[in-house]
Amino acid sequence: MRAAVGRRAGHATMGVVSRVVHVPYSISQDEDAIWCASAQLGPGVGAVGDGPTEEAAVEDLRAALEALLAETGPPPELTLTLDVA
Repeated sequence: MRAAVGRRAGHATMGVVSRVVHVPYSISQDEDAIWCASAQLGPGVGAVGDGPTEEAAVEDLRAALEALLAETGPPPELTLTLDVA
């Protein structure tokens, strides 16, 4: 996690905080030679990606997970709330 902190006229400002989340996924090739990647973020919350190569399927899955998290936010299983001063 990164935080950018600056001071201006006695005030502290905090910039963007990013967090890396490792999401286990499975990948397989179907009968049409298309690679399919899937991941579950929690009960009933998951995403899939596909492509002509394993790498393309994983990139498609990554994009699907980013869109899902942007739309719904992280599921409670991935959320940690901290009180910081």
